[in-house]
Amino acid sequence: MQINVEQKGEVTVYNMSGDIDINTSPEVKKAFDGAMKDKHEKVVINLKDVGYVDSSGLATLVEILKNLRAYGGKLKLSNLSDKVKGLFEITKLDKLFDIVADEEEAVSSF
Repeated sequence: MQINVEQKGEVTVYNMSGDIDINTSPEVKKAFDGAMKDKHEKVVINLKDVGYVDSSGLATLVEILKNLRAYGGKLKLSNLSDKVKGLFEITKLDKLFDIVADEEEAVSSF
């Protein structure tokens, strides 16, 4: 799992590469500690290079969303592969998350 963080104006973008599963979920959670501590209000998770998410990965993303919302932060997911997007639809998490087509749209939609 590789996570690169970049700032685009007021938006913090997390570019993820690899699978989000039981082995990498703790690493993903840790990567967001700084955003939570500093109360970043506009966050995008770019899943362009994520091919697989398991149930622990979904739970981690839900926890990140919950923690951001606790202080008024907003989270958008972008660039989901068909496989990952299908998982969000099957689990009805597409109703919980703000899912947009690409990073550009996500950043500009805040």
